[in-house]
Amino acid sequence: MSRDVRQVPEKAFKGGDDVSQRVPRGRAVGDPLVLGRPGGGPDAGNGEADEILVTLDDNRTASLVFGHYDQNLAHIERRLDVRATANGNHVVIKGPPDLTERVRHVLESLAQRVKAGTQITLGDVDGAIEESAQQGFLFPQEETDAEPRPGGFEQIVTRKRGSVKARNAAQDIYLRALRRHELVFAEGPAGTGKTWLAVGHAVSLLEQGLVERIILSRPAVEAGERLGFLPGDMREKVDPYLRPVYDALYDFMEARLVERGLSTGLIEIAPLAFMRGRTLTNAAVLLDEAQNCTAMQMKMFLTRLGEGSRMIVTGDPSQIDLPPGQSSGLVEAVRLLSKVEGVGHIRFREGDVVRHELVKRIVKAYEEETARLREAGQEDRRR
Repeated sequence: MSRDVRQVPEKAFKGGDDVSQRVPRGRAVGDPLVLGRPGGGPDAGNGEADEILVTLDDNRTASLVFGHYDQNLAHIERRLDVRATANGNHVVIKGPPDLTERVRHVLESLAQRVKAGTQITLGDVDGAIEESAQQGFLFPQEETDAEPRPGGFEQIVTRKRGSVKARNAAQDIYLRALRRHELVFAEGPAGTGKTWLAVGHAVSLLEQGLVERIILSRPAVEAGERLGFLPGDMREKVDPYLRPVYDALYDFMEARLVERGLSTGLIEIAPLAFMRGRTLTNAAVLLDEAQNCTAMQMKMFLTRLGEGSRMIVTGDPSQIDLPPGQSSGLVEAVRLLSKVEGVGHIRFREGDVVRHELVKRIVKAYEEETARLREAGQEDRRR
């Protein structure tokens, strides 16, 4: 990929490679695609604008980076408020100098993922945009609880999915905490990637030979932990409660390997109620939906940690389903242990949701309502 900062003449687009495979409706082959919004964009006012030419390796790479009908490029333009003119494997970016430089970082990052065989989605584009905001900066020590470092977001690598990069700064901090600490607490709203990344990290550890097995657990609150009344063997009893974890497993491992691992014990389903008395050695252990553990259950689970093991505890304190009067073991454990050496703690926010833009708005609405009710309760007590 090359870069040139200058006024780009129109002839720079002449004689380029064939672009017929990604020509939007209503645009003739060879005509440059202008993605700027009419009457808006960076050149609508009197602000200083920079213009750079970014050239990708070839038309195939450009087509995969720009997306179907250039939807990825249009998404970059909307997010960063720049103006893009694309043709073949060339794209001219016009806007404030800091934003055009960010676009270059985004395109470079996406091109690297294409070369690695990754199919680019809008989520990947958002992740590259978030990553570009961190280029050249160091993360604050108090936020990361890890050694600050420049460069791109952290990633995990598995055989099925290849390289999976963090999509925002919070996920980057999370992945680095997983790499650094033996016990990590991750709390936050749905859709932030807590469980999915934890499973991916566990699979990566298993494939690297750093652990010998994966152990998955989740409190069965709806059944009161009395799983014996449910039909089937142990796996069939807890399957409904661990379905989200299974989905993540199948994302990171081939289906036949998941089934083989479940049958041989390489992947173990361990209901929380059956953990007492065990010592979990050389294992990647994940406790999901931990906000529904009682304080006693959480203490019992955490003290199962054995030599050579890594433990990940995830949950959302805003979705506690325990009976009234029972406190959440996750909330208590975070309060007591988040500053203990060897323990990592990550708190995701509403802005870190990556599942769907609508999910982010839903979470925000509920959080605002919770804050409003909390303030109303405090006001009533003052009266």
